[in-house]
Amino acid sequence: MGLLDNQTQFQYYNDSTNYGDYQFVSLLHIIDAFMYLYVGVDKLISRVNRTDVQFHAMRALQELSYDVFKSVKSQEIEVPNTLTMALPQDYVNYVKLTAVGGDGIEKNIYPTAKTSNPFAIEQDSDGNYTFYDSTPSTTDPTLNAPNTLMEQGTDSDPETPDYTYWDTTQNPTDINDVNINDTFNSNTWDNYQTQTPEPSINASDAADIEINFAGKRYGLDPQHAHMHGSFFIDYHRGFIHFSSALSGKTIILKYISDGLGTDAEMVVHKFAEEAIYKWIAYGIMSTRSNIAEHVISRFKKEKFAETRKAKIRLSNIKIEEFTQVLKGMSKQIK
Repeated sequence: MGLLDNQTQFQYYNDSTNYGDYQFVSLLHIIDAFMYLYVGVDKLISRVNRTDVQFHAMRALQELSYDVFKSVKSQEIEVPNTLTMALPQDYVNYVKLTAVGGDGIEKNIYPTAKTSNPFAIEQDSDGNYTFYDSTPSTTDPTLNAPNTLMEQGTDSDPETPDYTYWDTTQNPTDINDVNINDTFNSNTWDNYQTQTPEPSINASDAADIEINFAGKRYGLDPQHAHMHGSFFIDYHRGFIHFSSALSGKTIILKYISDGLGTDAEMVVHKFAEEAIYKWIAYGIMSTRSNIAEHVISRFKKEKFAETRKAKIRLSNIKIEEFTQVLKGMSKQIK
């Protein structure tokens, strides 16, 4: 019985959503097949709940998505005046960020470790902290407001500092309520985004070994040895921050997801189908208390072998393309 008996060529080419789907198997199909073929009397696993199989199948899909599957997604935006980009909904980690030139060529931009956007503490002219408290004080009977701003005042007794209280019901009560573009931006980020990039790195910098944000000719920092701009990620607020050189530029973010964002994403390439089965089997056997250690070790080795095989297959190495690259490497440069 062929797998395409229920789909004609007309049906396939008449619906663009079908294009390329034959290379994938849905996770639901894998779970069903595992329950039929691996579970039962005189089979590998005598009894197991379907929910357990589903859990280990989803965990296998997550782990394989990180470094085996082709799970890299991409988003293209034009950098706004705020020089920020929100992290995608299903973002796990980034692969790379590139700036697109007028010729359509992508140029890598690199992260900078020399700046950040820390949470800015509000202070008065005397340097005292002004902060928010979402719970009323139990020591002040006059305090009835549910959200109260407390400003530390001066006191002759340093052990019992004075506070000034007033209602701040309309103000944010938590750092997570703060918008990235409001007045809570740090001076560090404000200074970085207004920094004018140097037009070039030239021979006049040869005598200067001090490294600035763009890098100098000697004592050069490779992550800044280009004019493509730089970025850093504020994971707490969920934003990517870009340098001012990238304002108005087209940026492509290539990132990794875990493959569990939507039902349509929960598919497995056929090159890795057997690896998923081994992951599920090992996950189930390793969490049971009455399984001998040598049996668990066997399943672990099988899982490792199938994962390695899937990674080699999905690396998509073509011998013709590989030899073409090697020919270019053998070219002599005069």
